[in-house]
Amino acid sequence: MKKIFALFIAVFCAAGAYYYCKHLPEQQGRFSVAGTVNVPERLLQLAQADNNSCAIIVKNEADVPVAIKRVVNPKFPLQFTLGEEDLLTESVGNALKLEVQINSHGQLGIIKEGDVFGSVDGLIAANAKDVMVEAGKTLGKVQLAKNVKGNFFRTAAR
Repeated sequence: MKKIFALFIAVFCAAGAYYYCKHLPEQQGRFSVAGTVNVPERLLQLAQADNNSCAIIVKNEADVPVAIKRVVNPKFPLQFTLGEEDLLTESVGNALKLEVQINSHGQLGIIKEGDVFGSVDGLIAANAKDVMVEAGKTLGKVQLAKNVKGNFFRTAAR
């Protein structure tokens, strides 16, 4: 009786180990986002300048960053993958936003003249694949309108 019970336990443990190992890759991925960052031709030289970094930022619906990946001296189109090692928080929802910031000053969240940026329209899932994001926006030099007499802001408030 003891031999049959020991054999039953051994078979049960082996079956459990086989099942666990077979399904382990499916259970691991609570967060994995992959895709491509594209930059339009008109901004390509600015985006690929020396010492630039490309930050791929994943935020939750409340605009709180949950994952960040940086690529130094990027070349476009840029293939990217964010995994659990890029997470900043423990909890990740399933409705996420993805933004891209390309700059040479290294500060995230601060858009300065010459920075290139963009975002995905709509929300993505926590395990999204083939995400396409275009970094097609930049800030130019701020100028006041021409042919305005006096202080523009004071006259506009009247």
